[in-house]
Amino acid sequence: MPNTYINTLVIRFKNRIQQWEIPLFRGAIIEAVGENCSQLFHNHEGDGFRYNYPLIQYKRINGQAAIVCIGQGVEEIGAFFRNSNFSLKLGDKPATTFEIESIIPHRTLVQVWNDSFHYYLHNWLPLNPENHQKYMEMEGIVERTQMLEKILIGNILSACKGLGITVEGEITCKILQTSEPQVTRYKQMPYVSLDGEFKSNITLPNYIGLGKGASTGHGIIAMKKEKQ
Repeated sequence: MPNTYINTLVIRFKNRIQQWEIPLFRGAIIEAVGENCSQLFHNHEGDGFRYNYPLIQYKRINGQAAIVCIGQGVEEIGAFFRNSNFSLKLGDKPATTFEIESIIPHRTLVQVWNDSFHYYLHNWLPLNPENHQKYMEMEGIVERTQMLEKILIGNILSACKGLGITVEGEITCKILQTSEPQVTRYKQMPYVSLDGEFKSNITLPNYIGLGKGASTGHGIIAMKKEKQ
């Protein structure tokens, strides 16, 4: 089985932001980089959308603003450090100096294993208006959970494909628990947002996003650290 490693860089700021401010934070970073900004910062290509997995993602981790860079995004983020004075303007707020708390590089072997790994899942958007109706019509918890597990596997496969990874072996996911569904808006459409925990037999980098809105703080995963 070939080994596929993915490099990530998690940049966390001391500044705290709200969930709804993440798109504003993204816009401020893009503006700070300037007119020669790589498409990886905004995920657009020409006048249209870049239909691929986002390699620079904007997050709120433990309430703090953060940027997660993946693969080629690790190299491209250098443009922000070269061009920015770290004074960012979020929407109508006055410009604020963003102070870096930590920059953590990591290298993850993305692979299917015989073991399973426990993940936290935050602000996941599994249900669009179409499959939400189908989900609500299901009477049993088992049926609903199985539907969510299939969607989660699909999200993982899409992320792997976008990272250029060919998955060898069957990915399994078992959802352990979910929060009460919350309705949120994404691209002007209502979506159901869930927090939860799941187990899967694939290793994935911490803090990457899965599913819709991965570039703006949705579907964040983090592997649970087992007690020694």
